[in-house]
Amino acid sequence: MTGRRSGRPLVPAYLSTGGVARPSRNSLERLSVLTGGGGPIPAELPAAQHTLLDTLDGGSLTVVETAALLELPVSAVRVLAADLIDQGLVSARPPVPFAAQPDRDLLKRVADGLRALKL
Repeated sequence: MTGRRSGRPLVPAYLSTGGVARPSRNSLERLSVLTGGGGPIPAELPAAQHTLLDTLDGGSLTVVETAALLELPVSAVRVLAADLIDQGLVSARPPVPFAAQPDRDLLKRVADGLRALKL
């Protein structure tokens, strides 16, 4: 039997979540931002959650970015992150809504004005 060409592990994703198929909270979206708590990591955590906390150490990543770094499906990362949020080891904030994002035209005019001042 030959290995997969995509480089993804042959271990099913549900094994990394301990067999849990659904996250404990539905508020985690693909672009929700996860931030590690920065405290000590409990030794009794499963390996996948420990790796997720190590990945978030000292910064913030979206669920999708975290899934890419851990080479896990987004659904598995949502389950792992929800459990860590319930334990108070990770915090999450929703993605910025499109309506709250700055106007691109305004930003372009500000950047052009700053470039003009620099000359």
